[in-house]
Amino acid sequence: MTNTRTRILGLLAAGLACGSLATSAGCAKWRERRAARAESARQSREAREAAARDAEAAREAKKTPAEADQALARARILKDQGLTEVALQEFERAIAVNPRLVPAYLGIGEIRRERGDLPQAEAAYAQAASIDPTNFEAQYNRGLVQQLLNRLTDAIKSYLRALQLRPDDFDANLNIATAYMQLSEPAAGRPYAQRAVRLRPSSGPARVNLGAILAALGDHRAAVVEFQQAAELMDLSPELLLNLADSLGRIGRYAEMQNTLEQLVASHPSAVAYERLASALFRQQRYDESLAAFRKSLAQDPNYYPALNGVGVCLLNRYLTSDQKDLEARNEAIKALRRSLQIESRQPAVLDLVTRYG
Repeated sequence: MTNTRTRILGLLAAGLACGSLATSAGCAKWRERRAARAESARQSREAREAAARDAEAAREAKKTPAEADQALARARILKDQGLTEVALQEFERAIAVNPRLVPAYLGIGEIRRERGDLPQAEAAYAQAASIDPTNFEAQYNRGLVQQLLNRLTDAIKSYLRALQLRPDDFDANLNIATAYMQLSEPAAGRPYAQRAVRLRPSSGPARVNLGAILAALGDHRAAVVEFQQAAELMDLSPELLLNLADSLGRIGRYAEMQNTLEQLVASHPSAVAYERLASALFRQQRYDESLAAFRKSLAQDPNYYPALNGVGVCLLNRYLTSDQKDLEARNEAIKALRRSLQIESRQPAVLDLVTRYG
């Protein structure tokens, strides 16, 4: 019995050993098959995901133009209704769908400009111009905002690009001429100012602009013509009347200068207007009236030193015409001139008068 049991146990042990070896080999094959199935499943999954992405991209490609155009249309309607904040959101939504949608950038630029958000407006117009350099609105409006930001050199460059696209645009010609004047380059602005007048002869502002450029270039006779025509085409602003009066004085038409300035002080009294009127009266040897006008100028602004100079010159003239006997006039004159030098020391002619008669 014992031997039999021993043989059975030996057979079982041998069988277990053989089974263990067989099981080990089978596990290895099973792992290989499982890895192969996993790899196949992964590749299949990635293929399905790629196919899904391609399908989604195809669907987006089909619906993008429509969605962008719909957002743009909604934005324009909202903007026209005055709902600018919501309109901005729709413009931005349109750009999110189509980042190259130039009208959306123009819409954002216009809203930002009207709100006074000039740097943001300039950025929107710059983006539109970058996408489509041939878009006049982008180039012109970028120049306009740059001019409002006092970036005059940049503004001129933008206006020039706009004028390459539309050489006969009135506003672009008018604004670039103004920008050149702001840079103290009237000669460069002259042809654009002249073209603006040719394009719209009935524009008062265009004629004022051309008149200012002609005056800056010393052609005051031509400037007077432009200012006078402007006065017939637009409301009489203080700036227009002052410019006209100055050019009239430069060509010796003092009575007309006086009439123009009397019209100005009646509607818009100021230190400058009264000082110019006093000068016109002095040129006509109406010295007492001139002195009175200079004093009215100082009543408007006690620190307006050109009027102090005028008072000093009128009183010195009184002193000299009294055979230098009116010492009170001389003393008051020197006091006024010294006060002027305290405000603005860089006046060699005034300093000479104080040195000579003080």
